[in-house]
Amino acid sequence: MSDFRRVTEDLSVAPQISVADVAEAKRQGFTTIINNRPDGEDPDAAQSAEIEAAAHAAGLEYAHIPVRGAPGPAEVEAVRQAVEAAAGPVLAYCRSGTRSITTWSIGQAMSGAMTRGELVSLGREAGYDLTGVLGG
Repeated sequence: MSDFRRVTEDLSVAPQISVADVAEAKRQGFTTIINNRPDGEDPDAAQSAEIEAAAHAAGLEYAHIPVRGAPGPAEVEAVRQAVEAAAGPVLAYCRSGTRSITTWSIGQAMSGAMTRGELVSLGREAGYDLTGVLGG
């Protein structure tokens, strides 16, 4: 079951998706999927290669940017670049969606694209508490 949470016009986040969710993402107009979940974290969940194959079969771009724990500068920059390069809306996912929105938010705050207050508000509206990461 799809649980895509819109953050901005360009980004939505979600808990772990299935291969079937990829078709729903395409139907909803997403052009890119970012997987922030490391392979093997949950052996019962769809792994990167499965989602990547489904994404490519649906005509979607795909990036695997695994985040283990708190996102580091490399993951933050990779997500920022992937969202910026996307031809349309992006769906990013991990186990709960928290790592995805956190990684994206840090990049937005560091680049000055959005204020911490704006990001905390967007997170709250999507069902995520970013105050511990961003303050405000």
